[in-house]
Amino acid sequence: MQATSYTYDPGTRSGQVLLDDGTPVPFDGPAFDAGGLRLLRPGQRVRIETEGEGAELRITLITLQTF
Repeated sequence: MQATSYTYDPGTRSGQVLLDDGTPVPFDGPAFDAGGLRLLRPGQRVRIETEGEGAELRITLITLQTF
């Protein structure tokens, strides 16, 4: 699934992405670490892996979108 980086806190390595429908979804440090990224800037397109649905949707991996 693809999304757009919205917020990122380098101290906690957590933040939020926006899904294509505008829904914000938070991610935590372990999801960020799983993708091997060092930094994330607002507006970057990212690829995410999730589990759960609706209010229980959780990001398990976040990495940069490559073409």
